[in-house]
Amino acid sequence: MIDRRPSTPGEILREEFLTPHNITQDELAKAMGVSRFRVNEIINGRRALTSETAVLLGKALGTSARFWMNLQVAVDLFDAERKLGAAAASVQCLLAATPSEFVVEMPLA
Repeated sequence: MIDRRPSTPGEILREEFLTPHNITQDELAKAMGVSRFRVNEIINGRRALTSETAVLLGKALGTSARFWMNLQVAVDLFDAERKLGAAAASVQCLLAATPSEFVVEMPLA
């Protein structure tokens, strides 16, 4: 289990895209066709990314929706593992299969 919470999509958005490229929240919101409030909530960690927002961010910033969703999933899983704690550890495994028997990643389309 990871000890440090992963950077949120909003932190990455601000530090790696907006600030270095002098893009304002208002400019990004207009490019995406969403409200500035929505962008601000994401940047300040008060709103999680939806798949729709990930698609719009990918188009606006020349990245992929998958990039943004992977960031969000990392944060969500970290938070869920911390929240569940011992309850998750006490779950009985019903399948004794090796991990290689399962598909670990979805193929890229």
